[in-house]
Amino acid sequence: MRNLKNLFSEFIEDESGLTAVEYAVAGALVVGSMVVAFDQLGTSAENKITAICNAVDADNSGECN
Repeated sequence: MRNLKNLFSEFIEDESGLTAVEYAVAGALVVGSMVVAFDQLGTSAENKITAICNAVDADNSGECN
């Protein structure tokens, strides 16, 4: 019984799994932030390219290639 109590006590005090979970959460936050940033950057870049294309559209064809 004493051996089982020691094993359970060591299991409760072990924090190595907690570190892995912390890294996983931090990684998920970084990836989520990158997705949001790239989405915003892509939308902004698309809007700028469309504005430049419309400004250069001399023949008023309405098509930007």
